[in-house]
Amino acid sequence: MKIRSITYFCNPGWPLNETVLRAAGDFLAQAKSAYEAAGYEVQTLRLATIPFPHLLNGKVNETPRLAESLSKLLPQFGLAYASLGPALTDFPESYAVIPEAIAASQNIFFGGVMADKTRGIDMTALRACADIIVKCGSLDPNGFANLNFAALANVGPGAPFFPAAYHAGDQPAFAIATESADLAVTAFENAKTLEEGRTALISEITKHGQALARISQTITNYQLPKFIGIDFSLAPFPDDAHSLGQAVENMGIPRIGLHGSLAAAAILTEAVDRADFPHTGFSGFMQPVLEDSVLAKRAAEGTLTVKDLLLYSTVCGTGLDTVPLPGGTSADQIAALLLDLSALALRLDKPLTARLMPVPGKQAGDATNFDFGFFANSKVMALEAEPLSGSLQTEGGIQIQARAGIG
Repeated sequence: MKIRSITYFCNPGWPLNETVLRAAGDFLAQAKSAYEAAGYEVQTLRLATIPFPHLLNGKVNETPRLAESLSKLLPQFGLAYASLGPALTDFPESYAVIPEAIAASQNIFFGGVMADKTRGIDMTALRACADIIVKCGSLDPNGFANLNFAALANVGPGAPFFPAAYHAGDQPAFAIATESADLAVTAFENAKTLEEGRTALISEITKHGQALARISQTITNYQLPKFIGIDFSLAPFPDDAHSLGQAVENMGIPRIGLHGSLAAAAILTEAVDRADFPHTGFSGFMQPVLEDSVLAKRAAEGTLTVKDLLLYSTVCGTGLDTVPLPGGTSADQIAALLLDLSALALRLDKPLTARLMPVPGKQAGDATNFDFGFFANSKVMALEAEPLSGSLQTEGGIQIQARAGIG
């Protein structure tokens, strides 16, 4: 198990207040040393701000300049990545500036709100997110720019995983995101029964979660920045020893994507829920196709489909992540998929995201050729979607209440 990131949440103001950024960098360096002294490898140090429309006081046309400026400052303060938070439905013009801002910067991430419990599904915002995905797809020959954007449904502040991370308020805080799929792989590798594997996994998550929490409270001494918890999502690394797909197959599913996989995903997510540690963010089963060697392999074989990923989103942590799609996929087709995801998020009252990656010039079944240490190459996945019509073609909102007894 590793720490994927320590994420520092703050409001750096605009123009950017370098004192705030320096304080973030100094704290994160101290925190990194403390966790490493306890035996935990820390992969990245990250910064997440309040949503950029608020940071800019509504002047969203300045977003590319903000992104470029922050991108240049990050190395100075020892920070690897920053999230400027999501475009907001109160600022409809904030969506259209995101592709330009991503093109103008490096290592800067964004989200786009498309659904929440107050407004329901905002179809205008949802379509704007689909447009962003299509436009970002053309910024890089492999469609890699979409790594930096996710459409958000029912996602609150304080999740340390990118691109969903954003802050609320002015008081600084921090949270931990883990890379811990290997715990699930090991727990079920030699387990004679389901309960033996589940008990082992819960025990390991609790042990590490409580250890990380103790260190975190020591670092802050209950002062600022406030420690808001651990997102103990079972995040993978692209080799079989750190693959959540491998964990599912160790549980007895011959190949993830076959029936029984949803039950396995539910059991793994529930194990995270049962573990005793301070939870934040998604804290569950994470299914990023291109970041998981076994998921990438099963997608390439055709065993794992986009519909399967959507199905598992009913019981998993994050939703649809790093999903390679045909380069010719239209915004209208993507909007139909985002609508399904948003409906799940509201009906089940859970946070879900979509990080979709149309690959220019590729069709379903074509091999991907990303050159990125955190990716396992796969094949482009088919998207069975056509433009919406009839009553679902609305430009307004769609209210979907959580099922009775949820939330």
